[in-house]
Amino acid sequence: MVTDVAPRTSALPHPPRRLPLLGDVVGVHPSTPVQDSIALSRELGPIFERVVLGRQYVLVSGADLAGELCDEERFVKHVSPAIEGLRSIGGDGLFTAHSYEPNWRKAHDLLRPAFAQSAMRSYHRIMLDVASDLVAHWRALSTVDVSSDMTKLTLDTIGRTGFSYSFDSFTRDTPHPFVDAMVGVLSHNQRREFIPIPWLANLVFRKADRTNAENQLFLEQVLDDIVRTRRDSASPGTTGTSELLDIMLDAARDSTNPNALDEVNIRQQILTFLIAGHETTSGALSFALYYLAQNRHILDAARAEVDEVWGSETPTFEKIPKLRLVRRILDETLRLWPTAPAFAREAREDTVIGGFHEMKKGDWAFVLIPGLHRDPVWGQDPEKFDPDRFLSAAVRARPGHVYKPWGTGERACIGRQFAIHEAVLVLGTILQQFEFSVEPSYRLQIEERLTLMPKNFELSVSVRK
Repeated sequence: MVTDVAPRTSALPHPPRRLPLLGDVVGVHPSTPVQDSIALSRELGPIFERVVLGRQYVLVSGADLAGELCDEERFVKHVSPAIEGLRSIGGDGLFTAHSYEPNWRKAHDLLRPAFAQSAMRSYHRIMLDVASDLVAHWRALSTVDVSSDMTKLTLDTIGRTGFSYSFDSFTRDTPHPFVDAMVGVLSHNQRREFIPIPWLANLVFRKADRTNAENQLFLEQVLDDIVRTRRDSASPGTTGTSELLDIMLDAARDSTNPNALDEVNIRQQILTFLIAGHETTSGALSFALYYLAQNRHILDAARAEVDEVWGSETPTFEKIPKLRLVRRILDETLRLWPTAPAFAREAREDTVIGGFHEMKKGDWAFVLIPGLHRDPVWGQDPEKFDPDRFLSAAVRARPGHVYKPWGTGERACIGRQFAIHEAVLVLGTILQQFEFSVEPSYRLQIEERLTLMPKNFELSVSVRK
């Protein structure tokens, strides 16, 4: 729940040392709000509040309370302040749209076929090609920057599969400038949210706002180049392919299609998929490699599975879901560090959650997913990395609402199956092709930029014999 004026009196727990006017700012940092909130949830319980400069936030990590917030009859997606800040570039794209905006439903219905089974088959070959680029890159190295290389891989994958556009990530000496601009925009919006008073934020971020405007302009130029490249290469008439961009352009040419999007929104959807389609998956792959490097027995078992199912061959589409342990490793990784770490839910009508916390129509609360994924329902040692939590019997024994790395309800991630297929394929390929290890002294550091990513994480790699 958030207001831009003094919050209503609340009986919810809150951090100690609340200051007049400033609120709960002692011991928190604008670059680590998620990690700070996880620590607070351990101290304050399954629901608590924070007030910063008059703005009130309600954060929920308890399984029962989260289950209520996931009730589609009572709650709907809320566009939180940090996401609202991204509307300057994302507009009413799939991720940044309010549920009442018509372009969200139109785009969702229009683009669903792009993630059907038949479409996924067409993406498989491109995913293999990009994974091969990663393999060639790592074969020439002994130490790799994991997060950087996973970002290169996932950016090129969504660029090539969705828009027939290559960022040439593995032929560049430095990352494509799109990455720097995107990270700059995401980080800027997160920092700016920390000061909810507009005039004060404008003063504090005057210089940073100029840099952010330059980054946004560059992103818009990339979008123009993507659309122009696709139009120049396409034959006249309907393409009939499952590419995201082709689907949108074909619909725009069809005056009878009720889900046709205008050109501005098409660009906003492209940006949505470029950011959401690669930023979260690159983080998931990076965290998964960290946990594999830290748990040698799990790494060995996963590699044995790849050797048994794939052998030394290039995997077919059908062989990706047969890596069941690799999939469980991915699921457990996203339990511990869901790369999109929170979602906000807004009350459709006046209601009460937990039998005690009143919410008026329009009030909202954050579901803190890393906290939810550490609820006691997960057992006595929720910090332990244990892929067996996702064996079929264990999954059936838990309520469905306790695992939410993809969001919830009708606004859950539309590209979930795409991301899972890509991540399992890439993890399997790395296990098939490389030995790898992490420096024993490395301690996991997490960079927050709306999404989560391991920081300064390197692996020593060598080609398997």
